[in-house]
Amino acid sequence: MKKPILVIMAAGMGSRYGGLKQIDPVDGQGHIIMDFSIYDARRAGFEKVVFIIKEENEKEFREAIGSRAEQYMETSYAFQRISDIPEGFSVPEGRAKPWGTAHAVLSAIGEIDGPFAVINADDYYGRDAFQKIYDYLSSHADDEKYRYTMVGYELQNTVTDNGHVARGICQVSSAGELEAVVERTRIEKRDGGIAFTEDGGQTWEPIPGKTLVSMNMWGFTRSILEEIRAGFPAFLEKGLKENPLKCEYFLPSVVSGLLEQGKASVAVLSSADKWYGVTYKEDKPVVVAAMKKLKEDGFYPDNLWEEQV
Repeated sequence: MKKPILVIMAAGMGSRYGGLKQIDPVDGQGHIIMDFSIYDARRAGFEKVVFIIKEENEKEFREAIGSRAEQYMETSYAFQRISDIPEGFSVPEGRAKPWGTAHAVLSAIGEIDGPFAVINADDYYGRDAFQKIYDYLSSHADDEKYRYTMVGYELQNTVTDNGHVARGICQVSSAGELEAVVERTRIEKRDGGIAFTEDGGQTWEPIPGKTLVSMNMWGFTRSILEEIRAGFPAFLEKGLKENPLKCEYFLPSVVSGLLEQGKASVAVLSSADKWYGVTYKEDKPVVVAAMKKLKEDGFYPDNLWEEQV
């Protein structure tokens, strides 16, 4: 089997955060969240990383993390371009938003030749999650079904005090396999609990804090790339009619479709680590404090790259 590759989605616009949050340092040594992810991935066994970025951010991105990663991992780049859509479709006038996480992963098709894990650039997943997903990808291959995996986190450990978040709500079978994932684009803390709205805040539905959610840490065989490509035209047909400026082709939606068709299975791996992320500027102090504590507790050296992992 080919060795698993790490794919990092870093082309998000950071609109709610107010800047290119993926390269904002989270400790006194200038490390960004991706430093911790790459460190954990390398320690787990990954040897290649693919960064999915906006082409216009390439120079800044290479300076912030790429040149450092290249010393420890085989490193390549893929550009998520809004203009990269199937023949017969055109970008709507006024559209600036990227086409979503499935489109992001598809943009890296030329750099992926085997199994791969995909993560968000601005999320901290923890050492345990990387080890589990690497081990799964190293020991499972497609047979009569595509054999995928994901790492799930409790919803209560992934929300912020500073606004709303989008999460993929997971339904898991007694055998530990994903049955469905439903994308909720506005979840927030309310009245001592957690709730979501689908109508702009007019009505709210509560969600238990222990509900398992996807934080976009997926493990795939290369088969997912062809499935994403095959489904993109149908997504555009519907999305461009209903919400031309903001529709997004979500990775969990593609996975859900394959589950419904019986073409794939997704083993749900639970991580012992707590998730951290920066959705809003106000979230940053929480992440900075968490990274400081993890270093103090011996999970990381003070300077991640002083000693090779």
